[in-house]
Amino acid sequence: MNIKKTNWPITILLCIGALTIIFPLYLTFVIAVKTPVEMAQSIWAFPKVFHFENFIKAIEMTNFFNAFKNSAIVTIFSVVLTVLTNSMVAYAIARNMHLRFFKFLYYYFVSALFIPFPILMLPLVKQMSSWGLDNVVGLIFLYVVFGLAFNVFLYVGYIKSIPKELEEAAIMDGASTWKIFWKVIFPLLSPMNATIAILTCLKAWNDFLLPLIILVDKDDATLPLVQYVFQSEFSANYNLAFASYLMALLPMIIVYLFAQKWIIGGLTRGAVK
Repeated sequence: MNIKKTNWPITILLCIGALTIIFPLYLTFVIAVKTPVEMAQSIWAFPKVFHFENFIKAIEMTNFFNAFKNSAIVTIFSVVLTVLTNSMVAYAIARNMHLRFFKFLYYYFVSALFIPFPILMLPLVKQMSSWGLDNVVGLIFLYVVFGLAFNVFLYVGYIKSIPKELEEAAIMDGASTWKIFWKVIFPLLSPMNATIAILTCLKAWNDFLLPLIILVDKDDATLPLVQYVFQSEFSANYNLAFASYLMALLPMIIVYLFAQKWIIGGLTRGAVK
């Protein structure tokens, strides 16, 4: 009978890693359901009475549902457009890497990963403003474009693992390139599509910097931007601020808990040919 020994160093490291995630979430929840008096007495202690009215006040003071709608619109459209457009670009590159132009295009996209975003900030603001895209539409466009470099890198690696014989068989049946992609290749990209969709979703929902520099109208503000404005105006009211943070955080926690296997699996498949 084989008895597996516990790897205590790894176990201890995993426990420490879990605590670094669980403890801030616990603290956020505890502060969100306390009164200012209870928080002044002890930040760490569990409250005797849960003050869920903090969430209602936070919704009213931050115009939460309008910001939630903006974040949802930006996230949904960014995810859909990213998956549709980036997969097509990657397919064209992956199947034509033997040509210099497409090989150059691939390395050109991947090289964008090494350009720091602060370098692009000022020119980006000026350009988007001159085009009249300093709004939600412009924000969606930028998420799709900025995701192209990393997404092409993942997609190309995955597409190369798909046998070309499938496409050759479709060509023999008279299918066009457009039909081959949508009927043969795109369904086979489901694991990678899910990975790209989840990563884009997390990025678009949680991003603060891009909405801050692009959006002009306060009615277009997304949730991270609203949290920042709320904190700057009511910095002393931590209970309402943390209630607002928790409501903004909850949707992505749920998404990640259900989708983490797709992220890990897709990244692993895309990393190798």
